[in-house]
Amino acid sequence: MTDQRTDTHADVVDTPAAGARHRVVIIGSGFGGLFAAKALAKADVDVVLLSRTTHHLFQPLLYQVATGILSEGDIAPTTREILEDQDNAQVLLGDVYDIDVEARTVTHRAVGREAVTSYDSLIIAAGAGQSYFGNDEYARHAPGMKDVDNALELRGRIFGAFELAELSDDPEERERLLTFVVVGAGPTGVEMAGQIAELSQRTLAKEFRNINPSDARVVLLDAAPKVLGNFGDRLSGKARASLEKRGVEVQLDAMVVGVDATGIDIQDKDTSTRRIESMTKVWAAGVAGSPLGKLVADQTGAEVDRAGRVQVEDDLTLPGHPEVYLVGDMIDLKGYPGVAQLAIQGGQYAAEAIERRVERREPQEPFRYHDKGSMATISKYSAVASIGKLNFSGFLAWLAWLAVHLMAMVGFKTRISTLLNWIITFVGDGRGERVMTMQQVFARNAMDDLGHGKAYPGLPTTGDQPADPSERDDPAA
Repeated sequence: MTDQRTDTHADVVDTPAAGARHRVVIIGSGFGGLFAAKALAKADVDVVLLSRTTHHLFQPLLYQVATGILSEGDIAPTTREILEDQDNAQVLLGDVYDIDVEARTVTHRAVGREAVTSYDSLIIAAGAGQSYFGNDEYARHAPGMKDVDNALELRGRIFGAFELAELSDDPEERERLLTFVVVGAGPTGVEMAGQIAELSQRTLAKEFRNINPSDARVVLLDAAPKVLGNFGDRLSGKARASLEKRGVEVQLDAMVVGVDATGIDIQDKDTSTRRIESMTKVWAAGVAGSPLGKLVADQTGAEVDRAGRVQVEDDLTLPGHPEVYLVGDMIDLKGYPGVAQLAIQGGQYAAEAIERRVERREPQEPFRYHDKGSMATISKYSAVASIGKLNFSGFLAWLAWLAVHLMAMVGFKTRISTLLNWIITFVGDGRGERVMTMQQVFARNAMDDLGHGKAYPGLPTTGDQPADPSERDDPAA
């Protein structure tokens, strides 16, 4: 390690007092981080939950925020409220950008303020971001589906496209505005494409005068040869047939080779190229592990795969550092899938391991993931489900999907609110969450152009350092 890493220029260096309880720092308030924190509720430890957001995100339902079914509050309850009765837990807002595994410190920032928090045990549950497979410039015109900002931006883009089409007298412009392209035929892409089709054919059917919303073209693209490839041939075929029945164009073996403001360029299996004119593109293909994974892997000698996932030990720790745990879709272990259940089980396992160590009990057995099945909804009354050896589709699978997702949500209030919105949408055709603003559509790119360090003028920063560590000559300094 270098001296430079520990010279953080932080506003606050938080070190436990002598004789203080064992401190567990958890990075991330997603499934892994939150369930780890809750599992430590009765342990003789102090828990510090660090997250760049103030909420816990139920990511599988982001597409319903984007298409007006749910509000962001329904799927993103405040972390502080969830943990308010857990006396040993403290929640801190902070974007972690440095970890020193030798000094056992975590460096984080929040709007120009930096701090260093020390730990006795560390659980890294920072999740994964969107992967554009080396073409990050695509993100400007094709938002991903990884956070609330993405969902609200897409809501503005989707509903805004219909509004602009209503104003246009140019047939070509209308066609471009009413063409929606979803890249990625996994669960998120399938669900998104199905809901855009449902939106155009049902919810908006009678609301416009100059256009017919049902004329909207919805295209689902993937370089893979199957829809929902991990669900098996039978369910994959059912999903594709259901999508096509609802008017979605499924185009497989189609690789994206270019994205700009007005369209998307595609290379087919025979290497020929073509273009789809479209103003609204959704990127639902590929994930990339959090950069924090590589940061700690470089310090410990752990291997990192092409997607940024870290090869961890069988007990989810890093080589030579039994006090550092990685959970969720950051890990590369036995081919386990990057799903919510892996994060939940990993977070609970890490919490149990820490509690055992603090109480000087025998360690548990190596971590084993218990697959509870996979589900994907296509549209109203249509879904596919694979649970063990049981594979089924249609209305029964859709009801199962609703029940499983409703029970998996955190908090009674969010469940009730979600259930009411589902009744409005699925019994009728209404959608109560259709508010959109220009800020939602343009803020992300505007902030990228401006630079995040300049997006908060007048707020305090540390010394002469830029507010955003990414703008420094040496981000680790």
